[in-house]
Amino acid sequence: MNTSALARPAAPEPTGRLRNGLWIAQVVLALVFVVTGVLKLTISPADLARSSAGLSLGLIRFIGIAELAGALGLILPAATRILPALTPVAAAALALVMVLAAFFHVSRGEFLSVIPVLALGALALFVVWGRTVRVPISART
Repeated sequence: MNTSALARPAAPEPTGRLRNGLWIAQVVLALVFVVTGVLKLTISPADLARSSAGLSLGLIRFIGIAELAGALGLILPAATRILPALTPVAAAALALVMVLAAFFHVSRGEFLSVIPVLALGALALFVVWGRTVRVPISART
C-alpha cells in the first residue's frame, strides 16, 4: 500500500500577511488595553463608582493593572524575543478578562457593550492561535 498517498500534506508555511496581521492585532490590543488600563487607574473613585456600579474600587484598579500588564505582555516578549512564549499567555489572559467583562455587561443588561468586548476577546484568541500554532516567535539565542 502506498503510504505517501495517505500522508497529510505539509501545512503551508505562514505567509508574511499572517505574521503582519498578528503584529497588527497585538499592537491594536495593546493600545486598547493601555488606554483602558490607564483610565481605570487614573479616573477619580467617584466617577469609577458611578460607571462601574457593583464593583469595588480595588477590583477596578486591579483590572486596570492586569490590562496594562497584558498590554506589555503582548508586545515586549515578542519584540525583544526574550521569553516570547509569554505573548500568547498574555493574549489568553486578556481573552479571559474579556469573557468576564462580557458576563458583567450582560448581568447589567448592557447587551450592546458585549459586542466590542467579545470582538477584543476574539482578537486576543487570534493572537493566541497565531503565536502558538502558526507563527510562534523563537527566543533569542
